[in-house]
Amino acid sequence: MNQMPTPFKDQTITKLFNIKYPIIQAGMVWVSGAKLAAAAANAGCLGIIGAGSMNPEVLELHLKKVKTLTDKPVAVNIPLLYRFAQEQIDLSLKYGIKIFFMSAGSPKKYTQYLKDKGCTVVHVTSSPELAKKCEAAGVDAIVAEGFEAGGHNGRDEITTMALIPQVIDAVKIPVIAAGGIACGRSIAAGLALGANAVQMGSRFVCTKESSAHDNFKEMIRNSKSGDTKLSMKGVVPVRLLKNKFYEEICALEAKCATSEELVSHLGKGRAKKGMLEGDLVEGELEIGQVSAHIIDDPTVAELVSELVTTYAKAVERL
Repeated sequence: MNQMPTPFKDQTITKLFNIKYPIIQAGMVWVSGAKLAAAAANAGCLGIIGAGSMNPEVLELHLKKVKTLTDKPVAVNIPLLYRFAQEQIDLSLKYGIKIFFMSAGSPKKYTQYLKDKGCTVVHVTSSPELAKKCEAAGVDAIVAEGFEAGGHNGRDEITTMALIPQVIDAVKIPVIAAGGIACGRSIAAGLALGANAVQMGSRFVCTKESSAHDNFKEMIRNSKSGDTKLSMKGVVPVRLLKNKFYEEICALEAKCATSEELVSHLGKGRAKKGMLEGDLVEGELEIGQVSAHIIDDPTVAELVSELVTTYAKAVERL
């Protein structure tokens, strides 16, 4: 496939991952399967399979499939809070994955294990203090994710604009900006803050290759400013689109519900019900604040072409 010339000057991340553009497609639960990751890779980005919603058997299917869809580098995101982490890592290694994005756990747990196997390790952080711990653990790069991001988020509520410069001043390894990035202008802003690349999640949810349900995509496209909020900070912070389930969580929190009560109401399969199966009433709908800026559902190739073009125009205006 023909790709556009790159207007990006910093090649730190593109060389680290052997990709064309310093754009990372985030590994999101129920959304980032083999089809999306391969499409992002073929468009010149780093595609990531989101293993957080996959048991080992399902992950293996996606690892097999992605090899038939692209010969470009693809990564796997593994949230360490889930019980299948070790099996997911070993399966990914078996199928030739060499880039791992780790989150929701200690960077010390698997970094050296993966480095000893010749892998590149990236860890997601939400504060400069955690960024320092990641660097000390030996990771190759950091995703610094601001409060605007969708899905599971940091408790400190540090916005991307404030977070990125603090993290860059705190560490010497490459930094990938995330949270609130959905267009070429916001890519330019993230790089202007000193990041070496950007990671985008919510914008890739609304693409043809995303496995998100059409109901969920439509609700995102129709969302307005203020339609998302960080919830369940006392359990596992997560940014959600407002719906009946969200309102029920808010009511429980207003009554000072215990963590056990919140977890009981959350139950199992809420995110699958909302994001994959399209239940907009009872489902958990994880998305970032940029949902209000998303109005279409392009292919990944179309999206990346637009991102590169609008980035170049944004830089020209500086």
